[in-house]
Amino acid sequence: MKFKETKIKGLYIIEPELKIDERGYFARIFCKKELAKISFDFEVVQINRSLNKKKGILRGMHFQKPPKAEDKIVQCIQGAIYDVAVDLRKGSSTYGQWVAEELTEDNKKMFLIPKGFAHGFQSLKDNSEILYFLSEFYSPEYQSGIRFNDPFFNIKWPIRNQFLLERDKNWPLIQK
Repeated sequence: MKFKETKIKGLYIIEPELKIDERGYFARIFCKKELAKISFDFEVVQINRSLNKKKGILRGMHFQKPPKAEDKIVQCIQGAIYDVAVDLRKGSSTYGQWVAEELTEDNKKMFLIPKGFAHGFQSLKDNSEILYFLSEFYSPEYQSGIRFNDPFFNIKWPIRNQFLLERDKNWPLIQK
């Protein structure tokens, strides 16, 4: 596994190292020892999977508040997504900044998103499927979010005609 730190400290793109032969390939997509090399302690307690039937579906921007904050590893296993993480860590020099990465079934990249970040994505193809490895159980009472089009963050989504739930359209705007 190759870890590439983004412009925001603690936020990584993971590239699996493929072992290719005549049968196909083999790749490790999670290894606690490898994560320890970048000083990231991650215990998987839940794995979720989502299907996004149409191009342009936007899910986000979500996070869980402490004490149920969660680390995530996100991978697109079919199709393609534009995956976004926003730094919400109070006191961080990169507070409010965001990083986006295209995750596809072909590039097999993963996004390692630590606690303190909001996360969301937009499907770039019909029938895109995503796996989420989570360090905390889903707790609806701690669920929160930020608005996908909040001018404070100014996230540049690739597809204008988004489809999203009313809940995601109505998260509060950040007060500057």
